[in-house]
Amino acid sequence: MSAQAQQPDQLLRRMALGVALAALAFAALAFASAVAQPHPPAPDSAIVKQGEYLARAGDCIACHTTPGAALFAGGRAMPTPFGTLYSSNITPDADTGIGKWTTDNFYSSMHTGRAPDGGLLYPAMPFSSYTKVTRADSDAIFAYLRAVPPVRQPNRPHDLRFPYNNRSLILGWRTLFFTEGEYKPDAAKSSEWNRGAYLVQGLGHCSMCHTPINALGGSSQSQAFQGGLIPMQNWYAPSLTSNKEAGLGDWSIADISDLLRSGVSHRGAVYGPMAEVTFDSLQYMSDDDTRAMAIYLKGLALGSIPDPVSSPMPTTESSLLTRLGESVYKGQCANCHSGDGRGMPPQFPSLAGNQSIQMGSAVNPIRMVLNGGYPPGTAGNPIPYGMPPFAQLLSDDEVAAVVTYIRTSWGNRGAAVSAAQANALRSAPLE
Repeated sequence: MSAQAQQPDQLLRRMALGVALAALAFAALAFASAVAQPHPPAPDSAIVKQGEYLARAGDCIACHTTPGAALFAGGRAMPTPFGTLYSSNITPDADTGIGKWTTDNFYSSMHTGRAPDGGLLYPAMPFSSYTKVTRADSDAIFAYLRAVPPVRQPNRPHDLRFPYNNRSLILGWRTLFFTEGEYKPDAAKSSEWNRGAYLVQGLGHCSMCHTPINALGGSSQSQAFQGGLIPMQNWYAPSLTSNKEAGLGDWSIADISDLLRSGVSHRGAVYGPMAEVTFDSLQYMSDDDTRAMAIYLKGLALGSIPDPVSSPMPTTESSLLTRLGESVYKGQCANCHSGDGRGMPPQFPSLAGNQSIQMGSAVNPIRMVLNGGYPPGTAGNPIPYGMPPFAQLLSDDEVAAVVTYIRTSWGNRGAAVSAAQANALRSAPLE
């Protein structure tokens, strides 16, 4: 074959080789690009882990998870004086959850109390506290929620009475009770105090229970943490600002930290809704964060412990109640709390000198005797839920007598309890 005949063939071979090399180079470039910039970008595992911790601190599970159902799928009923609200699905399902939300949408709901479409959220969502959460922490929580398994579950419509089903009324509520803005550290306080304040005021939304709620479902900043009845739950959240009730001013930082983290300490134990908070949220907090919260909470307790005012009782009635109450106590309570009321702390808290027993409101000790320490939806009886219920065992008279005995024995100066009070709480809902 002549040289002239070979030239076209060699040219074609060179062209084919060039095309192949170009294709390989393009493939290598595409592979490198895919490795360097995945699509869609995978969430940073450290951010997701941080978001999970912060979601625990905010106790998101309490409202957005129905006991026994899928995590964060919503649908949990929340009775209020205005009707029943149902929590929303915050799993990353695209159609029924927050799968189509952006980080801006999520931050807006936390910071301003508005849905992605601009709609007003009901204040059962504690945006008045969550507004203090930083943008970085909000983004981390959103990253975590985007990483949980999606659940297809449409949100259940709220069942509110007229006129409370008119969302435009929330504008008035917001004007009266909502101040938007992230937490601003107090330069005069320590970093621990500021961390504690941020957690208590913001993610922990502690003021929702420990601040008096008025007829409009709002609270005044001037009464923050001064205690009050929790609407529709029939429990009393003690004042955190006065030693007359919670008494935290006389507690050590270690005792307060222990109570937050485990639900029990040498000074007392949590119960009712607070037991749920410990179970779902606080037990997962770090030692540093519970200590910071303890430092802030101890600082809220002001003044000294005044003598609680006792309700006078006729001598005959007092004698009968004392004898009946002592009999019930010896038969049902002394085995754990001891005959002198000193208990065996921290597993079985002391009743003698216990401020929570002597508060002006007797709701909590009555509820504890009737319903025990089992929080709603919690199976078994783990610490700190070690006290069994006595509603089926004791009559209203016996409940009133034993609570009165506990509130007036061993130097305790609490008020007497009536059978009518016990009866009113016997049929009250647990949540």
